Amino acid sequence: MELNRDKALEFVKPYLKQKRYEHTIRVTDQAVELAERFGADVWKTEIAAALHDYAKYKPLDEMKRWILEDRRLPKDLLDYHHELWHGPVGALMLEREIGLDDKEVKSAIQCHTTGKKHMTVLDKVVFLADYIEPGRDFPGVEVARDKSKESLDDACATALKNTIHFLVDKERTVYPDTFHAFNDLI
Repeated sequence: MELNRDKALEFVKPYLKQKRYEHTIRVTDQAVELAERFGADVWKTEIAAALHDYAKYKPLDEMKRWILEDRRLPKDLLDYHHELWHGPVGALMLEREIGLDDKEVKSAIQCHTTGKKHMTVLDKVVFLADYIEPGRDFPGVEVARDKSKESLDDACATALKNTIHFLVDKERTVYPDTFHAFNDLI
């Protein structure tokens, strides 16, 4: 499948609830804005952002099976909240289902919920766009939005810090890649 923004959104729409699809459109728009500001490839940004939540509503047993059977997926994902699974699993599902073979696009989809050490500009753009898209409203999001006008790294570090604080305050586990991403950015 030759992908562009419209085809990617058309492909993902049946797999998402309406509110999640609207979120996906906002993430895609926000990601393009960030890509233009910080020099990421706009085509790759649009594809990664449009497809980032493809596996969000896949059955948990199906995602667990992918994690257990595909050697490219870290098995420790199973020790953390299932909300983290849809990025890494979704990237590989898209590889199989639509032939997505761009490593940078797959990487951005894989780490959009957790971040990771040594994120590329594309990884950061999709991660941050998902965090700050205009439909998001939670404590700290405005600070990340403001920082995104000047520094991609500072804005991502703020998003990661806020996420870590939120999870710790709720006494929930924090996936190690989130700590690694934060440490790498500061």
